[in-house]
Amino acid sequence: MSAHTSVGVIELSSIGIGYRIQDEMLKAASVELLIARTICSGKYLIVIAGSVSDVETAIDTGLRLADEAVIDHLTVANVHPSVFPALGQSVVLDVDDVGALGVVETFSGTSVLAGADAAAKAARVTVFRIHVAMALGGKGLCLMTGSVADVEAGVRAAAAEARKRGLLVSEIVIPRPGKELFADYL
Repeated sequence: MSAHTSVGVIELSSIGIGYRIQDEMLKAASVELLIARTICSGKYLIVIAGSVSDVETAIDTGLRLADEAVIDHLTVANVHPSVFPALGQSVVLDVDDVGALGVVETFSGTSVLAGADAAAKAARVTVFRIHVAMALGGKGLCLMTGSVADVEAGVRAAAAEARKRGLLVSEIVIPRPGKELFADYL
């Protein structure tokens, strides 16, 4: 997945429309489908990756066909490479590399992806988990670690992205977390 330079997301209020536009998006451009599923509150989420032009083409196709079913959407050109493993939940932390814990919670899966990218670009943090909407009531969750200063900067950047969209729930920095908070990721 590291060859991808862009990520795109469409969050929809209709599951049926989600299936239809997912098919059209995949036919319109050479993109990889990262996530396509129903999410809490009866919504549908599509996350794709590929070159900037292919992702833009696929997202534009989806938006054109979705009409009023679009809740939120996003295209991030030149996405930070750490976003993909964190989204795929494949980041394993080394106990010696765990520092402060940053948590950003958003009202949508789309906005948390924008926030995670902003955090990774703004500070020397390890974004180790991006959880989009499943079993969260449609919310998004981003977890990061690093020095206290870097985590503070990363959380500020991620929160600012979500705040711009009016979708920030919380922004938390825990300077000296117990290692138990990282147990699932070590």
